[in-house]
Amino acid sequence: MPLTAHNSDRLERIERARELVLEGRTGHLRPGESAAGVSPWLTQSWKRCLAMGLQPGQAVGFDTISAQQMRRVQEASRPLVQAAQPVLMELARAIADIRYFAILTNAQGIVVDVHGPVNRQDRRADAIARVGVDLSERSVGTTSISAALTELQPVWLHRGEHFFKDNSVYSCAGAPVFAPDGLCAGMLDLTGIETTERPALKHLVRRSARSIENSWLLSTAHALVLRLNWPGNQPGDDSDGLLTLDRDGHIVGANPTARQMLSMSPGTDGQTIHASEVFASSWESLFDAASRRGQTQELPLWSGLRLQTQALQPGQLATQPSAPRPAQDSAPKPLKDVQTDMIREAVNQARGNVAEAARTLGISRATVYRKLSAPRS
Repeated sequence: MPLTAHNSDRLERIERARELVLEGRTGHLRPGESAAGVSPWLTQSWKRCLAMGLQPGQAVGFDTISAQQMRRVQEASRPLVQAAQPVLMELARAIADIRYFAILTNAQGIVVDVHGPVNRQDRRADAIARVGVDLSERSVGTTSISAALTELQPVWLHRGEHFFKDNSVYSCAGAPVFAPDGLCAGMLDLTGIETTERPALKHLVRRSARSIENSWLLSTAHALVLRLNWPGNQPGDDSDGLLTLDRDGHIVGANPTARQMLSMSPGTDGQTIHASEVFASSWESLFDAASRRGQTQELPLWSGLRLQTQALQPGQLATQPSAPRPAQDSAPKPLKDVQTDMIREAVNQARGNVAEAARTLGISRATVYRKLSAPRS
């Protein structure tokens, strides 16, 4: 996407916001109000950095943790890294043509895996794309990594929105990754260096994080998988809620979508929830339904709501119809198809509201219509 007057204006607004916040002239702002149109959570991060004694002009070291610490981090992050591997391989192919690469961190912002076209001759890329580098807010200031881990939602940061001037060459999208127990285990980041702004990557990184969460959930021990969706929306893709049960009907894991549908809090060590506490029907019938391969049923919740449910035995979920995946030996997806996928995802997230999707992406409605109507490669 070419540089537009809109993008140029946004860079100017970012610079004005930095002056307001970093010079301490935000006293006139009401609670929750942003400086010069910049998101409140971003200015709050800048203020935290100042409170920690950091200054925008400081050099950023991109320090690594000790070898002993790294061994502990790698051991603790093994389930996350294993679940992310196939997703990151496909993601790396999807973003290869737009000069972005993927970084996976743990919940403390320590890099545990890197995928994609990293130019190791460019110090700016090599500095951040190394396993063991500390990319927490305290270490490198405001980034998509620290923001996603603090806000626990997908974010997009462009150039001067980073706290340190040294980091103003980066543009990045980030999304938190939640473990089967519902706690944040890390985050996924997509970073480009001196590249065109691509806020649509926020949608791509969110979808990829969701795939990692689902892969991780299904890799844990369980006796039954429940795919959940609201009536009228048949279960069948990565947007479904996923719930896993043991043989006695205890809930052993759930993805974030399922937790939102069922109003489930993150898990606590030693405490489990039984399916009978959530579903207002016999939990044994869920196992009976799994024998009727692929069939769906509506189940009542104690809240009075009903969910469309598909019960599956371990391993069955992988055989269900899903979106086609690129072959391992296929060429990277053409850039225009990557852009079209991002735009289509944004429109879906906006429930078909093209104007809202266009505002989110920072492009015109005409561009949205043109991209969606163009033939694919």
